[in-house]
Amino acid sequence: MENYDGVIIRPTDYSVEDATNRLVILLQNKGATIYARINQQTESYNAGQKILPLEFILFGNPHGGSQIMAENPVAALDLPLKIIVWEDSSHKRWIAYNAGWYFQKRYSLSPQLETLLNLDKLIVDEF
Repeated sequence: MENYDGVIIRPTDYSVEDATNRLVILLQNKGATIYARINQQTESYNAGQKILPLEFILFGNPHGGSQIMAENPVAALDLPLKIIVWEDSSHKRWIAYNAGWYFQKRYSLSPQLETLLNLDKLIVDEF
């Protein structure tokens, strides 16, 4: 797997659909609002293209997001948060999301706001 600065990529044993279902439930149980769930494979098929399974989740917590945007409105460029789940050509499945430290550094946010952006513990504990 390639290394993308500030992106955390974790393997999952679940199918793309099952992992995405689990993530949606987990996020909702933590108080997040799911704004969109996009099956990119279906969208690509509808556009006459073919890709392997890939789903996209757009989610956030207005209370936490408001704190971040109050400190730096430009951070809204990356809010709501995003997670993708996909299958590669070797049939391995992956979950990817931006690291909290990367978001905090990118927008020069105070360190205490990083905890609002840190998805890693949530994902590691469940997957």
